[in-house]
Amino acid sequence: MNTISPMAYVHPEAQLGDNNVIGPFCYIDRNTVLGDNNTLLNSVTIHYGARIGNGNEFFPGASISTKPQDLKFRGEDSLCEIGDNNSIRENVTISRGTASKGTTIVGSNNLLMENMHVAHDCVLGNHLIIGNSTKFGGEVVVDDYAIISATCLIHQFCHVGGYVMFQGGSRTSMDIPPYIIAGKEPIRYAGINIIGLRRRGYSNEQIDQIHETYRILYSKGVMAEGIAEVRRVLPSTPEINYILDFVEKSKRGIIR
Repeated sequence: MNTISPMAYVHPEAQLGDNNVIGPFCYIDRNTVLGDNNTLLNSVTIHYGARIGNGNEFFPGASISTKPQDLKFRGEDSLCEIGDNNSIRENVTISRGTASKGTTIVGSNNLLMENMHVAHDCVLGNHLIIGNSTKFGGEVVVDDYAIISATCLIHQFCHVGGYVMFQGGSRTSMDIPPYIIAGKEPIRYAGINIIGLRRRGYSNEQIDQIHETYRILYSKGVMAEGIAEVRRVLPSTPEINYILDFVEKSKRGIIR
């Protein structure tokens, strides 16, 4: 049974699962789906096209599946998919997709802090921590277990690798490869995220191999030479393969 405040509005066509709590002054539009055990505190807006999983908590002022801030958007049907067990704090805004990809995706077990923005067609993974007032441009991709601190700016089309620590107040228009600390001004490689990796159970051997991979990559003037050298001298491991695959597929280039 859902608990819906008499001061909330739920469109008759909205699909709600079970055991949701809808607080006062919430607005849930048509063409929306909520799973089970979600909590919407007061003044949360769920717009057209939202697809929300289970066990999420939305704090006051959150606005989900908003119309994209993209002048190319022509009102096409699109979606905003939210996974499970996310904490979406005050005044977070998440746009729905456009004709480019059709869907904005936020995975599961993420903490999106106050006043941050996820633009159209972004794809966010799982177990992310995104700090206050950080902003993502359109079609940004963030892999699992990344930590992006407060007041960061991520340019459209950028890719942020997994297990990254992105320092507060930083900005980037290039890709951030996995397992590293990125910061300073202008943004650059600032070492391996050793503390984060140890917290996630990575061994000293794995961390050393990751460090050596980046030592080789960044020692070469031409990235292709570094990739070839890594493949020649280091073993093939999931971590090393992830780094090399990320670098080879980067469209915006990685930070140096």
